[in-house]
Amino acid sequence: MDESGGSGQPRSGNDQSTDRHTGGTAPTTDPTQPEPATTDTRVAETGKPDAEPTRTDEPVGTDEPAAPEPPETPKPDAPADTPGRTGTTPRLAKSRVPRKPKDPGGGLLMGRPFGVPVYVAPSWFLVAALITWVFGGQLDRVLPELGAVRYLVSLFFAVAFYASVLVHELAHTVAALRFKLPVRRIQLQFFGGVSEIEKESETPGREFVLAFVGPLLSLILAGVFYLALQTVEPGTVPGVLLAGLMISNLIVAAFNLLPGLPLDGGRMLRAVVWKITGKPMTGTIAAAWVGRALAVSVLIGLPLLTQAGALGSDAEDSVGMDTVTDALLAAILAAIIWTGAGNSLRMARLREHLPELRARNLTRRAVPVETNTPLSEALRRANDAGARALVVVDPDGEPLSLVREAAIVGVPEHRRPWVSVSGLAQDLTDGMRVSAELSGEELLDALRATPATEYLVVEDSGEIYGVLSAADVERAFVKAMARPN
Repeated sequence: MDESGGSGQPRSGNDQSTDRHTGGTAPTTDPTQPEPATTDTRVAETGKPDAEPTRTDEPVGTDEPAAPEPPETPKPDAPADTPGRTGTTPRLAKSRVPRKPKDPGGGLLMGRPFGVPVYVAPSWFLVAALITWVFGGQLDRVLPELGAVRYLVSLFFAVAFYASVLVHELAHTVAALRFKLPVRRIQLQFFGGVSEIEKESETPGREFVLAFVGPLLSLILAGVFYLALQTVEPGTVPGVLLAGLMISNLIVAAFNLLPGLPLDGGRMLRAVVWKITGKPMTGTIAAAWVGRALAVSVLIGLPLLTQAGALGSDAEDSVGMDTVTDALLAAILAAIIWTGAGNSLRMARLREHLPELRARNLTRRAVPVETNTPLSEALRRANDAGARALVVVDPDGEPLSLVREAAIVGVPEHRRPWVSVSGLAQDLTDGMRVSAELSGEELLDALRATPATEYLVVEDSGEIYGVLSAADVERAFVKAMARPN
């Protein structure tokens, strides 16, 4: 079964006004004091959440507190001219392109056609063994002279069948790349394959083409195997293999053309409803509910068809173990379709909220402090400026690191005058600098490329805008997803 089209991580946020976060007024509480939690979910276990998901007031970090330094008080540096600003423009004018994330994984890597990794999931080996056993039993009736060799022939059939499934998935991949849609991976797994396309099609026409090319290639393969079948003698090993591959590809095409998500036919139905209504979400809802109805039909109808002999076996033979096997197969197929339809609804809702996630709205005000500034002095400046984050800068105002919230919490109050902020900070890497203009999927892609608890947010001019916490992004998403559509 094909479930191609879109994977990705929960993404969303809040659409609020874009006020400057590096200056202005804000609550003047100690950044180390906890506030009420709003959710138990975390992008990273980074500290204490705020009550407001879009305006968080705590720096966040995960490292252990630095060891106390000797009781020697460094000379405090002078406050910045503008609260929450470094006073100078960093040499990095813009946030750099994040490093490419690692391969997604998902089983045994088989290759990278068109640059897309193809994985074989562990569940495939279970299915391959099942196909080998079942097809071997059929070969024993058709070609009894093969003996034990029939299982080797059956294994070849299982591999050839999944090679056909791979061609089906590659059709989706090529179409997606043609439409400039990134494909995360192809995975061959239990009951078929999945092409994980990370973005939605821009138009219903492209969505329809992207879904239709998979079943079309399966039909073409069935035709190719039919033509090849005409050149061999029936009742031979090549004849049985070609006939089996022809029939299996016809079944794959027909099954995927059923009009319910997550099948290709469901995506085609979604495209049609999208075209008629002009609303992609309406198309998703319609196709998802048809998919759920289809799941119920498979659960009830498949065992009834088998018992009635409509699938090629006598009704009298469809008892006992065969009945249990058919019922189990129907239950598995129904569960896969039902779950896929539900996931499609959730992903559509997620993408609907995704544009609301803006780096500028979620950024905390920040205060620049030099390396040797005592922690107590840095916290005083943050309170005076109404800021909730600390950026360590060099004498020229160039940002060097971000002070970690967890490290601040771990320093007792009476030790804070003797601990410099540099011992509590995480050095900045290129991926930890993000543009204030990032939003939605681009923002989350940047955060996933360089996992961290805090990020330095800069303007396109290179001017420091503030600090973005990964936990703030996650809380904004949770709040947005909790709202009804």
